[in-house]
Amino acid sequence: MSNVFIKTKIFSGHYAVEYMRNIHGKRIMVVCDQFLSESGAVRYVTETLDSSNEVVIFDQAIPDPTIEVVGKGVAMICRIHPDIVIGFGGGSAIDTAKGILYFAGIKKLISKPQFITIPTTSGTGSEVTSVAVITDPESRAKHLIASDDILADTALLDAGLTLSVPPSVTANTGMDVLTHALEAYVAYNANTFSDALAEKAVELLTKSLLSCFQNGKNLEARTCMHEASTLAGMAFNTAGLGVNHSIAHQLGGTFHIPHGLANAILLNRVIDYNCADYGIMRKYGALACKVQLTGSSESPALAVSALTEMITLLMRCMKMPFTIRELGISKEDYEKQIPNMTANALMDFCLGTTPRAIGAAAIKEILLSIY
Repeated sequence: MSNVFIKTKIFSGHYAVEYMRNIHGKRIMVVCDQFLSESGAVRYVTETLDSSNEVVIFDQAIPDPTIEVVGKGVAMICRIHPDIVIGFGGGSAIDTAKGILYFAGIKKLISKPQFITIPTTSGTGSEVTSVAVITDPESRAKHLIASDDILADTALLDAGLTLSVPPSVTANTGMDVLTHALEAYVAYNANTFSDALAEKAVELLTKSLLSCFQNGKNLEARTCMHEASTLAGMAFNTAGLGVNHSIAHQLGGTFHIPHGLANAILLNRVIDYNCADYGIMRKYGALACKVQLTGSSESPALAVSALTEMITLLMRCMKMPFTIRELGISKEDYEKQIPNMTANALMDFCLGTTPRAIGAAAIKEILLSIY
């Protein structure tokens, strides 16, 4: 059986700005990070909104948002009781907004506001998902919260907001999109609908990511990547993810490795692990064929080889590191954290839909293999 729930209304291109211009007389809380606030980028929101609206900005979102930051946001939302909350920024800012809404909601501290997401990077797909990742600094673990109550009512996609994203961030967030699509495609809860979304996301990514990296001002390529990110988010929100994300969450929580980079370093290792199951190998192979990486007559093994070679080529062209060692993390410090990262990965929410069962020994082996 296939279960699909798509709540979020999506407005893309200039329709995004038009939507905001039609908001009047509302109390609005904008959640973003300090850079977007101090650089003036948040004016995209504040200057588009009609002056009849009352706008308050919470600009304390940080990478790997913590329980403490979310708590400060909950305190603010309880003071102002907004009609609308806007999550403006990358995945961390949108996840911060989701965390604020989630904890204020379960405690019934506020009436549920309308929730609008405006992504400024093409990566997490958080603008259309019912999950958020919050970090506990004490345990160095990332915890995933999941609730349909934190699905955005409206997502506004304006690729113009991504034109100034630097090449390294474009690479990391782009590989996050690819990981979302690939994990969703083989996930335990994958179905016809999530497959279609994942296939289109990979198709758009393969023709646009390198163009975005090489020329960040290419609006056509940026639009493709922005839409690919949202499609991949919708895919994994339906199908789930897998062990790639379960381990990547721990690398980010422990060593503050950017999430998309952690996913990229793991991706081919996880594909190799999953392909020990022939059925999963065939699924990866089918995707490689769908996006024209290989012909329909190729064997699943050769099709998967074409897929992993494409991943390697993308990373090499975007000058991404392939190992943890290249990030300047000592082997001693890394190996000391493997037991804790393994334990936390086994408890990670994403592991519930990974396609091939995995235990502590195999997770440790993957972690060691990427050093």
